Amino acid sequence: MSETHPADHLINAADEVKIRQRLVRVALGHIPADMKLRVGKLLDVHSRMWLTDQEIIISGRRIAYVGPAGSFTGEVAQEVNEPDLMAVPGFGEVHKHIESSHVTPEWEAALVLPHGNTWTCEASHEFSNVDGPNNLQFWFTARLAGSPQKIFPLPGSAVPPTAYEWGGGYFGFDEQHEFMADHLMVAGLDEVMDWPAVWNPENPSYNRLWGMIEATFAQRGVIEGHAAGIKDQPTINAFAAAGLSSDHEAWTAEEVLDKLRRGLFMELRPHSVKDMITGLLDAGLGDWSQFALTTDDRSCSDTLKLGATDYNVRLAIDAGLAPEIAIQMVTINPARHMRLTPWVGSIAPGRFADIVLLDDLDTLSIRKVWADGELVAEDGEYLKPVPHIDWPDWATQTVNIQREMTAEDFAIPAHAGRETMTAALLRPFHWHDDFIEMELPVKDGHVQRDASRNVTKFAIVDRFSGEGKTSAMFWLGTGPKTPDTALACSMGHDKHNIWAVGSSDAAMAQAVNALREIQGGWALVREGKLVATVRYEVGGLMTCRAPQELDAEMQALYAEGDKIDWMYEPTFSPRWFPGFPERLAFATLTCAPWRWVLVAPSERAPHGFVNVATGQTHPIVW
Repeated sequence: MSETHPADHLINAADEVKIRQRLVRVALGHIPADMKLRVGKLLDVHSRMWLTDQEIIISGRRIAYVGPAGSFTGEVAQEVNEPDLMAVPGFGEVHKHIESSHVTPEWEAALVLPHGNTWTCEASHEFSNVDGPNNLQFWFTARLAGSPQKIFPLPGSAVPPTAYEWGGGYFGFDEQHEFMADHLMVAGLDEVMDWPAVWNPENPSYNRLWGMIEATFAQRGVIEGHAAGIKDQPTINAFAAAGLSSDHEAWTAEEVLDKLRRGLFMELRPHSVKDMITGLLDAGLGDWSQFALTTDDRSCSDTLKLGATDYNVRLAIDAGLAPEIAIQMVTINPARHMRLTPWVGSIAPGRFADIVLLDDLDTLSIRKVWADGELVAEDGEYLKPVPHIDWPDWATQTVNIQREMTAEDFAIPAHAGRETMTAALLRPFHWHDDFIEMELPVKDGHVQRDASRNVTKFAIVDRFSGEGKTSAMFWLGTGPKTPDTALACSMGHDKHNIWAVGSSDAAMAQAVNALREIQGGWALVREGKLVATVRYEVGGLMTCRAPQELDAEMQALYAEGDKIDWMYEPTFSPRWFPGFPERLAFATLTCAPWRWVLVAPSERAPHGFVNVATGQTHPIVW
């Protein structure tokens, strides 16, 4: 391979010029190229046209020339001929949380590259809420170590997610200005989720959020949106007027059209792709240039079963979309939206030599994947060694609880002399203006659960201050009925404090202490015995291991979970609330459309119970 520059790993303006100067000379035949890749067909995503018998000339990690076979006049060091295969650009993710794969970026790259995913716009408010100061260093480490996948980080607007949360990181104008000014690979601002803080000048996060928006505008970056629950016309218009450019939270074709017509770039997630695409086709939509397919969150276990970006494309094709359009939605469309077209999104000069070779278009059957000008995967197998990274303490020592948790930390005291207390309850995905109220019994001076009415206890434990500050309340329709049983996890979107749900306070303390020992992950206690753990030692969110090894641990956790009697509310679909309550990791969200939530105790929310839309607080029991 010809001489390369640091910009071949991390795009840097000065070194980028040197690369472009070299590519000019290669394209004109003045200096030799490294590789000629000749393919039977090539999809030009700019015109949505197939070109036959094409050659792709590669210099270093970039494409220098594309044209009909035999048209390149220069010399090449090596030739590869694939007359039976079709070339399409490397697939990109317009919005993804790599942390949700639960493996570190170098291992996630090895997992998804065989599926054609060569670049990702990382929505980085997960790790940045754990360690904001080292956020970009974290995302660039794997690439600098030799990983072929390109990660374009978007610093998180939700750091912290609301004004009622704290610890791990804080991003405002100064931080975003520095990110955008110093790093050409930073594409913009991660999804703006705290809508009440955008529209309401009285919200304590108003100035912080608008500061980040201002810093992004100043560098002409992209401001990603998160319009969950925003469906009425005035609010959609206000959302777009704020400069928030996209939404990935729509569920129906009607909602998509309402947002599309107000100028939002629509990012369609797999859970409703079929219904949305079918509805949009029925509505007569012809121009799909303002659409992308996005994964958002997917565990490595699910990726092993389903696939990566290729899975999203197949869903779109199955829903009736032409394969060429579906491919545009994971290549040129997201690249244009993110203003990354000089580097990714098409098979064209100057771009990274990221090429997916198909042997069947209708099924999107991937034979080979090239990235950085090299063959990196064939027939679903990753061919390169995974870089060895010794992640430093700032990445691996993030569960900071400097004491043993006890049952008393999770107890909810009753008022003196009371036999019952009124309690505030929530249930998973409770998006109502009011919380639930219920009379609960008192025993030995503490308010008790009531398994007969599907009431258990839920807690948030701060893992940043060292003190293990804990807020606890009662939840309806979730958690274990089995005695002395608890589940705890350090992945709790988006602040990622530890959450625990349990049928006894002692079991909850035991589960949290287990996470403290392994530096994050999952811990399951059944009938007073620790029966399963899953280790997320990097940021409390990921592990530096092969996906198959992590999946084996998860399957063991599921198997132990199947031995427990779990609650769920009959008013909710079991599809959303299966016996094992893994989705509770998302039930800790505090962004719109959530109202009443439980957070770690703070000055603004001493009991941890707060309405994040209004700032109102309330006692847990009274």
